[in-house]
Formats: sequence, structure tokens, C-alpha cells
Amino acid sequence: MQFDWLNKQNNDKLIVFFGGWSFDGQPFKCLKTKDFDVLMLYDYSDLNLPEIPAEYSEKVLLTWSMGVFIAYYLKDKLPEFNKKIAVNGTPYPIDNDYGIPVKTFNLTLKYAETGLRGKFYENVFSDAKLLKKYLQNPVQRPIENRVNELIALDKLIKNAKISYDGHFYDTAIVGNFDKIIPTKNQINMWGNNAKLLDCGHFPFYNFEYWDEICKF
Repeated sequence: MQFDWLNKQNNDKLIVFFGGWSFDGQPFKCLKTKDFDVLMLYDYSDLNLPEIPAEYSEKVLLTWSMGVFIAYYLKDKLPEFNKKIAVNGTPYPIDNDYGIPVKTFNLTLKYAETGLRGKFYENVFSDAKLLKKYLQNPVQRPIENRVNELIALDKLIKNAKISYDGHFYDTAIVGNFDKIIPTKNQINMWGNNAKLLDCGHFPFYNFEYWDEICKF
């Protein structure tokens, strides 16, 4: 696992952000912060957690996409959080009812290298304008690294014995136009905890500040 301090200004509050598959911190550096430092964790080729500082008065766990599953999988190794938010993801990342349909995931895995050269990110963003914005500040990780991460995730998910406790996440932000994890599957998972947002799989360009996301 890798980490990146997206914002570190000696604030009293901390966001620990578990990103999605294939991402790094680069596309998120457009987000500002008022009250929070932001530590991003990503690249789940291995699950060696970095040290999460304990001195903050308030901690928020923010997880996105595959990060929703990873944070729940590692929950016993994480510190206490004042709030835990899932964004366009579920604890069952490969699931016909609650996650990415099995057939879709298998095709993504089979053609991962090709997808990462264009089609995957076309599906991550809900329209051409947002994709263009991403391409101005895209992920910097080599494609081979991102492919290897997906192979590792496939093995992890197939071997994981996950049973969601129903209480770990306080709320879930669900995009109305998610092409990666079907909106209806996310609603199946979260029920009344789902907060619908007009966005695709990547909702972060809807916000100017990290603090706004924490208000959900």
C-alpha cells in the first residue's frame, strides 16, 4: 500500500481517504481543505498499512470505490473514527446484487491493460467534460503497476470471508450515473443510508473542499 499526504497543514482534524483501484493522489489535488489534513491510501497490491497519526482531535474515514471494501476488510487494524463514509462502493466489490457484476469484473480483469489506456476512465467519468478535466491531471502510476493491483485484488476478494455488520459505515454517497458499480446495486447494499448524488463513479469534481464531502 502507498500513501500520499494530499493536504498537511497541521490542522486538528484528519481525513483518512482510501482511494479506488488504479488511482493515486494526483487527480485529487484540486480539492482544497479548510479544517482537515488529508492522508490518502492507495495501491492495494499489498495491504501493509502506513502509520496513521493519533494526535488529531477528529478523524473521518472516507472511502471510495474499491477502497470501501479494503477499509472494511482492514477495520480491525484501523483507529477509531468519528465518522465513516463510503463513496460509490460497497463491502462486496464483486457481486451481482451488491457490487460490480461478476461478468463485468472478469472482463475488466481480462482486458485491464487495454482498458487503462482509455475505456476504463471513460466509464469512470460521467461525461466528456469531466474526463477532459481528469486528463489534465491524470494518474501517474505505470499501467503495469495498476494491472498488478487488480490481479492482487481479484485474489484477495475471492479469498476474503466478508460479512458486513451493517453498522461500520455511517453513510454512503451513491452516484446516480455510476457506470462502474451499478447504482441499483449500491442502493441494494445501503438502503436508507444511501445519499444520492448526481454524478458518475468519480464524484470529487462536484466539490471544491474535502470538508463538503464530510458533511454527508
